Amino acid sequence: MNTSKICYIAGGGADYGLSFIPRPEDLVIAADAGFCYLERQKIAADYVIGDFDSLSYIPQTPSVTVLSPEKDVTDMSAAVSIGIENGYDLFYLYGGTGGRIDHTIANLQLLADLASQGKQGFLFDHSSIITAIRNSSLTFGEISSGYVSVFSHSEQSTGVYLKGLRYELVDATLKNTFPLGVSNEFTGNPSSITVQNGTLLIVLPAGSLGQIKYL
Repeated sequence: MNTSKICYIAGGGADYGLSFIPRPEDLVIAADAGFCYLERQKIAADYVIGDFDSLSYIPQTPSVTVLSPEKDVTDMSAAVSIGIENGYDLFYLYGGTGGRIDHTIANLQLLADLASQGKQGFLFDHSSIITAIRNSSLTFGEISSGYVSVFSHSEQSTGVYLKGLRYELVDATLKNTFPLGVSNEFTGNPSSITVQNGTLLIVLPAGSLGQIKYL
């Protein structure tokens, strides 16, 4: 996975702030009303895509793609596809929560889809960051405190190991019908989350992204 460059996507959900400054090698995409969030922060979009039902107008920029309101993919998913086509493996998704709950669920599924393709997505909420891993691990540095929750997105996820957290698991099985992994805690020790077979959704505290050692 190429983690040296990031595809930033601003969606039309709640605007909790766009806390990033893109580098020349990064890609910035506006999905529908995410365009106005980028404009507010004076961040230029490389691409703008959507059916623009939320924005209520079509931005007059050369990079606009107008989608039909009757489609099988969300605006955010269409934006991710552009990032993949441009060779990106690491996605930071903003404005993807806090609005319609069905759109939030769709974005959680999008994280799982990225993980199934060997890519990594991070969905930024107001006080947390959500990601997904499939048949792989996340390793963290010494995060002093904060809750971390681990859920099975698959019907079941096997070979789950939680190390260095307050509540550890060894070769456990998590199911998508029982939240065994909710409300674990960082302890200030190096820690890791591993799944050998399945997809996990992981909810991390805001500010923990810089402590992820391996993607």
